[in-house]
Amino acid sequence: MTLQGKIALVAGATRGAGRGIAVELGAAGATVYVTGRTTRHRQSEYARPETIEETAELVSAAGGKGIAIRVDHLVVEEVRELVARIRAEQHRLDILVNDIWGGETLFEWNKPVWEHNLENGLRMLRLGIDTHLITAHHALPLMIERPGGLLVEVTDGTAAYNAEHYRLSPFYDLAKVAVNRMGWAHAKDLAPHGATSVSITPGWLRSEMMLGYYGVEEKNWRDATAKVPHFVVSETPRFVGRAVAALAADPDRTRWNGQSLSSGGLAQVYGFTDLDGSRPDAWRYVVEVQDAGKPADATGYR
Repeated sequence: MTLQGKIALVAGATRGAGRGIAVELGAAGATVYVTGRTTRHRQSEYARPETIEETAELVSAAGGKGIAIRVDHLVVEEVRELVARIRAEQHRLDILVNDIWGGETLFEWNKPVWEHNLENGLRMLRLGIDTHLITAHHALPLMIERPGGLLVEVTDGTAAYNAEHYRLSPFYDLAKVAVNRMGWAHAKDLAPHGATSVSITPGWLRSEMMLGYYGVEEKNWRDATAKVPHFVVSETPRFVGRAVAALAADPDRTRWNGQSLSSGGLAQVYGFTDLDGSRPDAWRYVVEVQDAGKPADATGYR
């Protein structure tokens, strides 16, 4: 699998799934522009230690070329300038991954709309929906100049799962369902240009924030299963990264156009594994557990 000569933009690559996707695209040989709001000199409201410079360095260390650019994807002019820079430097864009989120500190679980903080809920929708549309608006015209482009909308939950399950609050539910729908809608517009659009969800992601939530690190993540047994089906951010890299390298990827995909599901098709050689399939697992009448702990599947 090679992506040598391909140019990718991973929007929202500071940490989590975005970082994992960027690194795996780099491992396949791509030049990857990584964006986010946290740099070594300026933090976002997350106040987290991860930076986009670190992500770019990981991309380069994996075998690609990482280029870090600080961008707030709610600021239209910053996104416009980002795409203009990619055009000037590369004259093309082959892969766009919209992984912009930023809502972990904003949603309140199991609260109806009248109890949820309204300002936080609306901010979550802007971060989770508007950013994706703004980025697609400016980046897709460059991508469709050459046939074969790939747009990946990253969300939480497959379309089938989200259609049947309430996702914690009206705001969070809408944000994640909307991204699946965007992947489907963009497919209609991109198909005439020879491009492919999909939405993808990781499973229970062992992101930096999730590991911190359970008080573990990647090296001892299994310790968390003592408190939450279902965590056994979790996956590293690199697993969904390998899913995206496999899609991007598949010459027949148009067969997926408009579909809602998962890292675990694609692993069954393409044969890749997580870093430890496992092949978790969290969304299949949670449905099977629920269908068996057992309460599945959906905490942190994003």
